[in-house]
Amino acid sequence: MSKSTKIALIGAGNMGGALVAGWLRTKRSGVTPQDLIIIDPAPSDVVQALIEQYQLRHVATATAKLLAEIDLAVLAVKPQALEKTAAELAPQLPAQCAILSLMAGITMTRLTTLFGDRPVVRAMSNTAAALGAGISVCVANDAGSAIETLATRLLKVAGPVEWVNDERLIGAATAVSGSGPAYVFLLAEALAGAGFAEGLPRELADKLARQTIIGAGALLAGSDKTPQELRRSVTSPGGTTQAAIDVLMGGGGGLPELVRQAVSAAERRSRQMGAEPPGR
Repeated sequence: MSKSTKIALIGAGNMGGALVAGWLRTKRSGVTPQDLIIIDPAPSDVVQALIEQYQLRHVATATAKLLAEIDLAVLAVKPQALEKTAAELAPQLPAQCAILSLMAGITMTRLTTLFGDRPVVRAMSNTAAALGAGISVCVANDAGSAIETLATRLLKVAGPVEWVNDERLIGAATAVSGSGPAYVFLLAEALAGAGFAEGLPRELADKLARQTIIGAGALLAGSDKTPQELRRSVTSPGGTTQAAIDVLMGGGGGLPELVRQAVSAAERRSRQMGAEPPGR
């Protein structure tokens, strides 16, 4: 596929908007406004602003004429909308068009059943993609082909791109990094609530929790040490941090066991979503 790949973005919500913004602000993506078609009856405010700023082509529904030169269809709709989307799009996509799916839980087998025998990439990114600080984990049904090179180039605007050979690992990646930001936000919420319970003003507790997590993330990003090594480096024996860690690591496996169970539940749900019948 050439540098002037024609792309149809199907579904212009948060993730789709994050990618479009990244493509248009980053020359190395190789995507120009003329290469893009946005297909969504109700794009997000972010995407609507991009449509107006770059004068992007935008339609509520696609036609065969509009899709005739499309090289890549990027599926960023909700998994529940897949069947309807496929019924409308599949008959109109040209034979050379590849598929890049950003949908959680939807297998390549299901995608090829719905869209035909064509190159397919499944990718799982996360909401930090909007800042170029996400990470994407991908698998292709045609490993080593041009679709891998293209998908890497397009997804790199959202952060690092990792490839796996076993599609079953996408569910685990979804559970760790795809859903992961919500776990961190919950920790910030809980930390702020605990500070408030100890007497801190609500606004100050929120600010302390937020900045603490931002700072810890920066330390992770800027250090070669493992998370375990960093944790130990700020935990003085017998000190205040040790007292807190003893609680978090306490009975029943503590926080590590809860996180393990949470990730397992998310991975299990990802598999269930892929196995659910149409319309559910």
